[in-house]
Amino acid sequence: MSDDGEPSGTAGRPMLEVLRHHELDGVLATVVRYYGGVKLGAGGLVRAYTDAVAAALKNAERIERVALVNLQIEIDYADEARVRRWVEQQAYILAESSHSSVVRLLVHLPAGALDAARAALRDLTQGRIRFPSLVP
Repeated sequence: MSDDGEPSGTAGRPMLEVLRHHELDGVLATVVRYYGGVKLGAGGLVRAYTDAVAAALKNAERIERVALVNLQIEIDYADEARVRRWVEQQAYILAESSHSSVVRLLVHLPAGALDAARAALRDLTQGRIRFPSLVP
């Protein structure tokens, strides 16, 4: 955050607090002020900057960013359809698949769901599934 030439604490901090109040992360707010100066006073500057950011956020589209991890899976052919159906039902992304002596699947899923996914897949395959490694 920066006041960029404005009186200390009248621009950057108030704008940051508006973003925090809306529980936003990874957002940049920039306000260009053309008029006011000393005529607004410190309180007027704070109101001008916070109102500008709040007004912009009012109609802004919010897009949630979810950290994904890759889960590598090895299964027997007999379990493939069941696991693929589970991946689809969970709305995870099946990124890759290969077939040799076993079926290898690479699944993209939210990082917070990794442990639960492993447990569910173990139950689904009665423990036959293997997780060779966590792929970055």
